[in-house]
Amino acid sequence: MSTLAAIETATKEYSDRRELLILLVEDLHTGIEALKRGRLPAIKDAAAAAANAKGALEAVIDDSRPLFIKPRSIIISGIQVGLRKGTGGLEYDEEAAVIRRIRKQLSEEQQDLLIKKIEKLIKKTLAQLDVATLKKLGVTVQGTGDVVLIKPVNSDVDKIVTAMLKEASGEVDELDDMETE
Repeated sequence: MSTLAAIETATKEYSDRRELLILLVEDLHTGIEALKRGRLPAIKDAAAAAANAKGALEAVIDDSRPLFIKPRSIIISGIQVGLRKGTGGLEYDEEAAVIRRIRKQLSEEQQDLLIKKIEKLIKKTLAQLDVATLKKLGVTVQGTGDVVLIKPVNSDVDKIVTAMLKEASGEVDELDDMETE
């Protein structure tokens, strides 16, 4: 068994290495943000210019419909241009009202094809049930014994660092999985 002094030394080593990791991640984020700020105006300008050029191309093609009877499209400069059959689209005011009408007017077989039914356990709520009820449901509770605790108590970058450390160690925390569902 280790002494408290050995634990203190190992904790200090971990803390120092973690602080270095935090500094590197913060530096990375600062660099990424600076790069974004520097390039974003040019990207916005290029996107606007591309959208304008596409609009002009659409107008030219629309005005030249007789050129696209046969063939309906051609490839120029790596871009396919011409005409194609529209795919159409469905419109309805309220999804729930359409679902009610489907249930009322169509067979159960057709309903199953038209309406998506999703059933999924909500782990966070399920975890709040007592052990006896969970046992009746065929659910076992894992990892309720004592486990080693190493939890930082500072910094906004902690989530990123923790995720990186988990990824590096291959660790998956079931409680985190429960919270996200």
